[in-house]
Amino acid sequence: MFGFPRPVWLLGWVSLATDAATEAIYPLLPFFLTRVLNAGAVSLGIVEGAAEAVNSVLKIVSGRMADRAASKRPLVLLGYSVSSVARPFIAIARSWPQVFAIRVLDRVGKGVRGAPRDAMLARWATAATRGKVYGFHRGMDHLGAVVGPTLASLFLWFHPDAYRTLFALTIIPGAIAVTLIFFVPEDGQLVTGSGVAFTDARENDSRPRYKSPDSLPREFHRFMWVLALFMLGNSTDAFLLLRLTDAAGDTARFVPLMWAALHVVKASVSMIAGGWSDRIGRRTVIAAGWLVYAAVYAGFAMSESLAALFAWFLVYGFYFGFAEGTEKALVADLAPASARGVAFGIYNAVQGLGALAASVVFGLVWRAYGAAAAFGLGAALALAATALLFAAVYNRPPNAVDSGHQ
Repeated sequence: MFGFPRPVWLLGWVSLATDAATEAIYPLLPFFLTRVLNAGAVSLGIVEGAAEAVNSVLKIVSGRMADRAASKRPLVLLGYSVSSVARPFIAIARSWPQVFAIRVLDRVGKGVRGAPRDAMLARWATAATRGKVYGFHRGMDHLGAVVGPTLASLFLWFHPDAYRTLFALTIIPGAIAVTLIFFVPEDGQLVTGSGVAFTDARENDSRPRYKSPDSLPREFHRFMWVLALFMLGNSTDAFLLLRLTDAAGDTARFVPLMWAALHVVKASVSMIAGGWSDRIGRRTVIAAGWLVYAAVYAGFAMSESLAALFAWFLVYGFYFGFAEGTEKALVADLAPASARGVAFGIYNAVQGLGALAASVVFGLVWRAYGAAAAFGLGAALALAATALLFAAVYNRPPNAVDSGHQ
């Protein structure tokens, strides 16, 4: 199906199972922190911002290790294992600093696995299929984020307020994810899928070799600077969930279903947008996603009712569908094969550090000036970054990048 080799499918199922576990917890964290543990918006920003920053900075280290390692699978296995073991311990947390520690450890696992896994995916794709492969992988992530919250809502329907039991049960999909990794072939094995041979992307890379894996083209660095500006306005999604939780009242029972609905949109759009980026260029699709982000944050700044906020929340899925997989495909386009691990590490570090700064600032602005001002700031930064994207990144066809552009 889709002409993907077996490892792409296996890594997709691994991500689906992992996201089912993670996203069964994530939409409930704002309620759990603010209503059960009595934390505030600033604490929420610190927990989620720091967790994502640790995750992303670690991807630089794991990316370097992946570039130098004969096989990337051990790093991927270690990362998924750490997260699967740490995540259920939220069930016994009694204060927000304990949640902070568990979330950071969970994200340590994600930081270890992220860049090596993305580099593995690049190996099983060509210049003409990268957008489709990364879009598919993000789509499987999002499908997991539909399954997990849906099951969480069903569980809470029959067992109201049993949040801690639900958190403990996430060890089951985590164990499934870790088991599936053992079936992913080692990097050195030839892989075919649906009659199509896929070889190491390095064999198809006709660009001049770089003397060092750290030598990345100027266009890559320009893209990272623009992405950094965008990320300064891209605070944790926990604030969107907090806004929905406040509008919903005293129960978070149906918030996971809202989160699942968002991921239905994400999964659907990711599958399509990745293919679009292969045909019309990465920049156009990324810019479309960033403009959607700006519109959604402006909508959250101006809306009060649960119906309006939920409608904007669904539109938010188009941002992820357009931008997430396409940004990764652009990173793979711009980086030489020998340095893709470190390139993905830098990309994820920019995202994580930006998210930390954005989340802390967002929480402070929310507390000082209200939610509308915080969301308005995010919208303004997204618009500024979109304008700069057109100056920093060319919109050539993806295969033109592999033909020798530096």
